[in-house]
Amino acid sequence: MLPPVLITSISIVAIEVVVGFIGNGFITTVNIINWIKSKKISSADMILIFLSTSRFILQVTILMHIHSLYFADVLKLASVYKDFGAVWMFVNHASLWFSTWLYVLYCVKIVKVTHWLLLKIKRRIAGMIPWLLLGSLVISSMTSLPLLWITPSTYLCSSTGNCRENSTAHITNWDSSYLYLLVLYFVGCFFPLVFSVVTSALIITSLWKHRKTMQCYTDTFRDAMIDVHLTAIKSIISFLILYISSFVAQILLILSTSESKDVVKVAISLVVAGAYPSMHSIILIIVNSKLKLAFRNFCLHFKCHFEDKPPSPRLERNTLQ
Repeated sequence: MLPPVLITSISIVAIEVVVGFIGNGFITTVNIINWIKSKKISSADMILIFLSTSRFILQVTILMHIHSLYFADVLKLASVYKDFGAVWMFVNHASLWFSTWLYVLYCVKIVKVTHWLLLKIKRRIAGMIPWLLLGSLVISSMTSLPLLWITPSTYLCSSTGNCRENSTAHITNWDSSYLYLLVLYFVGCFFPLVFSVVTSALIITSLWKHRKTMQCYTDTFRDAMIDVHLTAIKSIISFLILYISSFVAQILLILSTSESKDVVKVAISLVVAGAYPSMHSIILIIVNSKLKLAFRNFCLHFKCHFEDKPPSPRLERNTLQ
């Protein structure tokens, strides 16, 4: 029986997963529909499709893990968890790379550069995006497939930090197995984390400087631009907080599984780690004008359907655009 604090935290994670399903599924659906209608796709929309799809799969793996904690015998799942863990690490690393390339793209478009090499990258970034996404999949495979060779004893302890006393696992293998797991996770997450922090810092600096220049314009235009810049800065800061917090929480979960029995720390880490892929999808919908409009139209359609009223012609036109 799981401790009450863990049951509470896992229930919160389950809610986060549902939010992630809705948010990431919505982002994927809207961008694919727009792609089919216009028969072309921008670099940002391509990244968003890869990002939201990978996070949707990541949410599925989290939900399966929650189900195993409540309804399945950990010992029976030990052999399956090797494949399950590899899939989780692959989609987790891939989604981190995709979010990194999204902010690299924003950085290239927003930040003013003068160096010839950076100017060359800025002109060719659209053609580079498909190859960057493909390379992310290859790198994620390299940092996740070795997980298949870790001894099954690694997975006999669930993420709750509680191990079976009558487990047949070789306790002497725990340290090396979890060290191997920790190294794979750290290597797969470290470089996209560094790129994300650097590009986000450059974007925030550029937007803040541009915000200063807006004070020279008339009040109406200035206020509108300042609001846009502040929204963008807040969204990037929120992204960094969620990203770094999730990175630390995942490491604490891995360490807690092998060493600590601090249930409260594990419970908090579970909630923090589960928040990033869900909450960031909501942030993307809020700051992306196209996604925000599509979500507003969806809510109005749902409201009209619920109240049994036909949608307005204006709403129909906006939805079909």
